[in-house]
Amino acid sequence: MHEKEFSHKAFINREYSIVHTPFEKEFEFYNYVKTGDTENVRRTMTPLGSGNAGKLSDDPLRNLRYHFVVTVALVTRFCIEGGMEPEKAYTMSDMYIHKCDRARSENEIHALHREAVLGFTKHMNGVLRKNVYSKPVILAMDYIYDNLHSRITVEEIARHTDLSVSYISRLFHSSTGLTITEYIMKKRVEAAENMLRYSDKPSAEIGNYLAFSSHSHFISIFKKHTGLTPEQYRRKYFRTSALQENDS
Repeated sequence: MHEKEFSHKAFINREYSIVHTPFEKEFEFYNYVKTGDTENVRRTMTPLGSGNAGKLSDDPLRNLRYHFVVTVALVTRFCIEGGMEPEKAYTMSDMYIHKCDRARSENEIHALHREAVLGFTKHMNGVLRKNVYSKPVILAMDYIYDNLHSRITVEEIARHTDLSVSYISRLFHSSTGLTITEYIMKKRVEAAENMLRYSDKPSAEIGNYLAFSSHSHFISIFKKHTGLTPEQYRRKYFRTSALQENDS
């Protein structure tokens, strides 16, 4: 934004008393989400687009959508910092943003905002009752999630976390109960399950995309984890999933 535009915007905000929510108040709210504190989240949560939220669009519905996306993005990152698995957090974020994109009224978005914030908060409550992952483990999980389509080595993860191979391996196993290699395979199988449920890509293409060494290796690992071959899994779940999506 050019200096002239910035100055004009600041002038308009002053003239019309447009102020943003104080940083401390916002930080307090997101920390309540991060710590799974449902009671205080309900107390401090304000409606989207309320007086101090700032104006992101002249169109009321689009303004709410923008605020919704900003809120969910911040909630997602606070929750990852608090110990939620990055894959879970990003999946929840994508799901809620897609729902918001389909909403056709302000009331729908307001209801979805409440559902999303409380959904993340309740999930964080469960996470904190189980495990709080350390920052290096979260970094490792995030790296794995971002690179499921590529060959991943423990050495790369060690460099990403700025730790030795032996230390990150021990830390990861003690935190998750899985070796890094086991966790990578588990996440690749979960990603394959989603693709078999919700896409019509051939199983060989899915296995190749998820960096399995061969189609036979993909089938073997997938069956070990699910008890079904990729084709059996698709026949069992694909149509049911598609119908559920259409119903929703």
